Amino acid sequence: MFLPSAVAVVLDRTDRRALPVQVADHLRADIRSGQAAVGLRLPSSRKLAAELSVARGVVERAYEQLIAEGWLVAVHGSGTFVAEAPSPVVTPATTPAKPADKLSPRVQLRPGVPWTPPRASAAWRRAWRDVGAKPPPFEDPDPAGDYELRSALSELLARARGMSVEPERILITSGATHGLGLALSALRTSGAVLAMEDPGYRYASSAATACGWSLLDVPVDAHGLRVDQLGSAPENVRGVYVTPSHQYPTGGLLPVGRRNQLIEFARARDVVLFEDDYDSEFRYDVAPLPALAQLAPDRVVYLGTVAKTLGAGIRLGWLVAPLDLVDRIAVHRKRIGDFPSVPLQQALLSLLRDGEWDRAVRTARRRYRERDRAVEEALSPFGELRGLGAGMHTTLMLDADLAATVAREALQHGVEVPTLVESTRTHGDPGGLVIGYGRVDSADLEYALEVVAECLARHSA
Repeated sequence: MFLPSAVAVVLDRTDRRALPVQVADHLRADIRSGQAAVGLRLPSSRKLAAELSVARGVVERAYEQLIAEGWLVAVHGSGTFVAEAPSPVVTPATTPAKPADKLSPRVQLRPGVPWTPPRASAAWRRAWRDVGAKPPPFEDPDPAGDYELRSALSELLARARGMSVEPERILITSGATHGLGLALSALRTSGAVLAMEDPGYRYASSAATACGWSLLDVPVDAHGLRVDQLGSAPENVRGVYVTPSHQYPTGGLLPVGRRNQLIEFARARDVVLFEDDYDSEFRYDVAPLPALAQLAPDRVVYLGTVAKTLGAGIRLGWLVAPLDLVDRIAVHRKRIGDFPSVPLQQALLSLLRDGEWDRAVRTARRRYRERDRAVEEALSPFGELRGLGAGMHTTLMLDADLAATVAREALQHGVEVPTLVESTRTHGDPGGLVIGYGRVDSADLEYALEVVAECLARHSA
């Protein structure tokens, strides 16, 4: 296709190179040959994308790459121009040996990684100024965590989840998985078995085995954990790990009937339920169902985290448990010297008091709702979508071979999309793609969905 600017770009949809790579290669060749002269103003990314019938992000990524290499220069308010001379260190590849290059993977559809609003940086600066105004934490920390923070979390749980929890029943952790490990270590007995969802959260299963527990994999369906399968569980099952508000990774919402059955099982067998409520803040269809910990506070260890709201790198969370168990865990962590950072706890307290958590959740909820709908619009023609209306990922159920093929081809076009088999342990390959859209920007998501849809259309036909 020849553009009015005399820049020649021809896209080959059968080419194994990603589309942005093709655009960049064509433009680079035109500049080297002199067809695109020094000082030539290139079409805007929007115009070139329209001419090529591709997402704008495809052209933007090609331009960004050539600017980084020195072939192009961007002038604010004027446009993008051919530079006077390309960077001497660049040696363009004319025949790439493999489809992956330095641009790939450009889009990672990773579940569980949240978007953080631009104002978060200012909020953090304010929080650390508050921390700096306090005396240094020279004394040994409270093994249960900062009491003021626990009080603030008590208010948060009442506001966000309708839970009535005394601060004494809250213990600060370095995240939900860390809290699970602490509780499992404190409760460990010889031969103890933890029942877990399969497919399920791999970090949780790793934490359990690291604590000396054996695992019993329990299948899930469109509604979450198959509670009926627990009836035949061996007697040494001492715990059940479950994600009832948004099953990870398939997205099922455990209905009230199954929740009651699970609680009845726990009481009849003297079993502890470990409820990972990792992203219940984000529902776009209906209000979240009551937490298991609200229905059976005597049977449940409730696990929460700020990693899905304020940032994946903030390694802080909490657990809620019966008071005797909190005391038991506190004694255990004091014995092993495992305490979360006091300044980090104080920073989180400042963020909660400042209202940053609430603002971040409100803003992210609007953003994720739009992306949830975009995923539904792009991929619903190709199969069953599970987890719509909640969280920051959706799972497209597919034939296992088709899922593997699409994931492999999408990666060749710079899009990394996890398959459901990566979260499966013993129940075979259920087949599916996990579309995480939290951290990815809108242009990248548009491009990624376009790539996945094209791969699906090609192989579904």
